Amino acid sequence: MLKPLVGITMGDPFGNGPEITVKALSDEKLYERCRPLVVGDASSMKYALKVAKKVDGVDLHLNVVDKPEEGKYTFGTIDLLDLSLVPETEIPDTSDLESPKPFKIGACALGGEAAFQYVVKVIDLAMKGEIDATVTNALSKEAINMAGHHFAGHTEIYASYTGTKKYTMMLAHGDLRVVHVSTHVSLREACDRVKKDRVLDVIRIANEGCKALGIKEPKIGVAGLNPHSGENGMFGWEEVEEIHPAIEEAMKEGILIPDKRSTPPDTIFSKAAGGWYDIVVAMYHDQGHIPLKLKGFVYNREEQRWEAVEGVNVTLGLPIIRASVDHGTGIDLAGSGRSSEVSLVNAIDYAVQMVRSKNK
Repeated sequence: MLKPLVGITMGDPFGNGPEITVKALSDEKLYERCRPLVVGDASSMKYALKVAKKVDGVDLHLNVVDKPEEGKYTFGTIDLLDLSLVPETEIPDTSDLESPKPFKIGACALGGEAAFQYVVKVIDLAMKGEIDATVTNALSKEAINMAGHHFAGHTEIYASYTGTKKYTMMLAHGDLRVVHVSTHVSLREACDRVKKDRVLDVIRIANEGCKALGIKEPKIGVAGLNPHSGENGMFGWEEVEEIHPAIEEAMKEGILIPDKRSTPPDTIFSKAAGGWYDIVVAMYHDQGHIPLKLKGFVYNREEQRWEAVEGVNVTLGLPIIRASVDHGTGIDLAGSGRSSEVSLVNAIDYAVQMVRSKNK
C-alpha cells in the first residue's frame, strides 16, 4: 500500500510556518511514514530554505507541482503546490545577511488571504480524494478577517467548506486528549451552549474519533461546567439539567463513560493523565486548552525560550482528516530559525495514524 499522501498548508506566509515546514521535512524518517505535499507559496518557501541553510546547514530543494501526482516524495526535495499569492517583493532578501533576521510585518490582509486560500485548496484536494489527509500550519484569525473571510479559525473553515454541521476540536498531547462543547465564543455564551443535545453530540464524536485512532473501546470522561460539578445544584444546575441527561443517553447507546456522571473539572485532567480516560469532553475552550498546553508547552526559564510546543489539534466529525499544530503563527520568530517543528511533526503523525486506522 502506498504511504499516505498528506497535504500540508504552509500557514501565514509572514509567520514561522514555512520554516517549521522545512525543519519537519528535513527529517528523512518522515518520508518513511508518508508522502508530504506542501501547499503554499514558492516565495515564502524559498526564504525558509535560505534560513534553514544559514542556521542549520539544511540543504533541501523545491519541486513545484501543479497536481499531487506530480510530486517526487523523496527526501531532499520538498514538493510544493505553489498558489503564487505572495510576490517575491514581499519577502526579505537574505543573500547579504550574515545571519537571518526576523521580519515583523505583522498580521495583514495579504497574509490572511494567502493562508486562507492554502486551507481551501487542501480541503478541495481531500474532498476530491487526491490526498489522504490534511495538516495545517497556523494562520492568523485577525489576518483572515482583514482579508474578508469571517471565520473564527481553521475548524470553522473546514466545517463550512465540507458542509459539516456536527464537529468538534480535539487537542492531543500523547495519550491526553480533549474535545470541546464550544470553542471560540465568549465565556458567557459558552455557558449558554451547554445543552443536552450538543453535549451528547460531542460525546458521540469523541467516541468515534478515538475509534478512528484505533482505540476499540474508548473510555470517555465528561467534565462538569461548574465547581465540583455543581454539587447537585448548589453551584449551578447545568450538570443536573443538561450534562447528566446527555451522559445517560450516551451510555444507553453503549458508549463507555466510567464515572457514569460528570467529573469535577478540577480533577478530571489529573485522572485523564493517569489513564482513566482515552479522551475528555470539556465544556468550553479554556477548560480544555489550559491543561493540554500546560503539558505540551514547556518554557526554558534559563534560556528564556520555549523548550517544546508539542500539542496537536484535530477536527473530528469531518468527512476528511485534518490535524494541525497547536500554536500560533510565530510572526515574531519568522526568519530567526529558532522555531520548533515538533508540533507539526506530531500533527503529521496523527494524520497518518488516522489514515491507517481508516484503511484497516
